[in-house]
Amino acid sequence: MKNKLKPTRLQVFSFLVCMPVIDFVLNYILYDEALFHDGRIWLYSYPLLFVVGIGSWRSQITVHNLLQLRLPSLKQTRTRVIWLGTLIMPIMAISISIVFYSYSYFGILGYRFNFEDLKYGVLVGFCVNLIFITLYELDYVVERLKESMQEKQNLKQQALQHEFDVLKNQVNPHFLFNCFNTLSSLISEDKQRAEEFLNELSKVYRYLLRNNEDGLSTVESEVRFIRSYYGLLKTRHGDSLSMTLDIDKRYHPYLLPSLSLQLLVENVVKHNQLSKTQPLVIEIFTTAGNKLVVNNNLQRRTVKAPSNRIGLDNIRAKYELLNQDGFQVIEDGKNFTVVLPLIWNNSAEGRLALLKEQKSF
Repeated sequence: MKNKLKPTRLQVFSFLVCMPVIDFVLNYILYDEALFHDGRIWLYSYPLLFVVGIGSWRSQITVHNLLQLRLPSLKQTRTRVIWLGTLIMPIMAISISIVFYSYSYFGILGYRFNFEDLKYGVLVGFCVNLIFITLYELDYVVERLKESMQEKQNLKQQALQHEFDVLKNQVNPHFLFNCFNTLSSLISEDKQRAEEFLNELSKVYRYLLRNNEDGLSTVESEVRFIRSYYGLLKTRHGDSLSMTLDIDKRYHPYLLPSLSLQLLVENVVKHNQLSKTQPLVIEIFTTAGNKLVVNNNLQRRTVKAPSNRIGLDNIRAKYELLNQDGFQVIEDGKNFTVVLPLIWNNSAEGRLALLKEQKSF
């Protein structure tokens, strides 16, 4: 409570800058031209008024900050300003009156009370307080607006993180379920191949868990992973499946949503026929314009495989959450193509940091 009633840096700075000027004006009202040739005014009256000014200013600041504490909302600005004028202006007027009456009562440096002097003194105090109230309120409103915007941004980021986590959590169970189906088929067909598949699966899944934590992965990591994943598929499907990779190394540092390639390759295998006479061919390559393309020849299954739409929808949703345009799905009757926009690290680090930061909330 006490800390919140303490003067702000702006309040202290404005007082230290303006009080010497106010002191000069009040002494001029008190002593007129004598101010310029009577050194006693500078020696005695100037410091005395400065001390009185400190007391008056401190009282007004306490009232001002207390009102901001009791009426903190931006919606209460009008009420707060009305109360400020109602309470602070009388404090100022009383302070000025005490100065003039005291100077006259004690005959400080020969001063004699004059109502015109008091009128001008109060007018100076009114103008100064009007400026200060406006300045302090403007500073307060700006700070509250900043806090309000920051709160909205934090809520937006938390919502973004939640959505992204939901999307990430869809992938692992989905992937594991499909791998167990494959493993189940291999056990009945070829126990040796099933054992090899299980060994590879443990390595791949470990890698999958590690990379899916961050939400975004480098192209290099995704390509390395898809090679391992292709090894699993090759164990299951043999010569019925073929995959080629043509990735320009300059795109290795670029980012894309984690496990995008795995989801797309899995999607291809799931919805197309595979046979040795007509192998399913998957091509993964980079193109100009910072794009990574996954293309396959269309060999639609006669009986559609059950689909929960996790693959393409998951990737599309991640790009939307990252505010990245350019995700495309193209089908021309012979080929099915998905275009993934690659995210340059400098522009993506902020988004990646944003997603990571929310884990601390």
